[in-house]
Amino acid sequence: MTLKYKCLILDHDDTAVKSTPKIHYPSFVEALKKLRPNEKTITLDEFVGYCFNPGFLSLCKDIIKFTDVELQHQQEVWKRYTESTVPDFYEMFSETIQEFKKQGGIVTVVSHSERRRIERDYSIHCGFLPDEIFGWELPEHQRKPHPYPIIQILKRFNLQETEALMVDDLKPGMEMARSCNVDFAAAGWSHRIPEIKEQMKRDSNYYFETVEQFNQLVLGK
Repeated sequence: MTLKYKCLILDHDDTAVKSTPKIHYPSFVEALKKLRPNEKTITLDEFVGYCFNPGFLSLCKDIIKFTDVELQHQQEVWKRYTESTVPDFYEMFSETIQEFKKQGGIVTVVSHSERRRIERDYSIHCGFLPDEIFGWELPEHQRKPHPYPIIQILKRFNLQETEALMVDDLKPGMEMARSCNVDFAAAGWSHRIPEIKEQMKRDSNYYFETVEQFNQLVLGK
């Protein structure tokens, strides 16, 4: 059986693993209470909405206007949470990419999580490490939504643009894929905000309500 795509370019948080409700959001709220004690905290849906547009870094720098020192504190709180909690993969996700790899596919990750956390999660839940990872530890101009990760993946594995599929739950991944003329699939299984669902459905090559639909596309079942 021939795979539809030779390479998957996967987001991590809320695409592969269930991490925002238990890790990223509560860590952000804790940091916010310390740094902005007199301001109203943001809800989970508001947090997800900001991460969708304009993106997490813009939320910190442009909307809340964290200083560099405050940003450092927020990152320290976040790292404490990510170190202490191993998130679960979405049901059927690890099995899908295990089978994809078994059939000769290339599995890569482009995420705002750190490389070592991604490696930990894949080792525990999938039994292998991704073929390439571009994480938060990179300088800002090499992180998603900048095209650098996809350009490097295509170059390293000698791939045409049509041979890769980007899978992400949020807009930065979609923008990155579009800038590189790579097909984009929205991981709709983590969406619950109607505005995000509608925009992702409208602007993506594929919109998956379930991991099973993703499985059927990439494995041709």
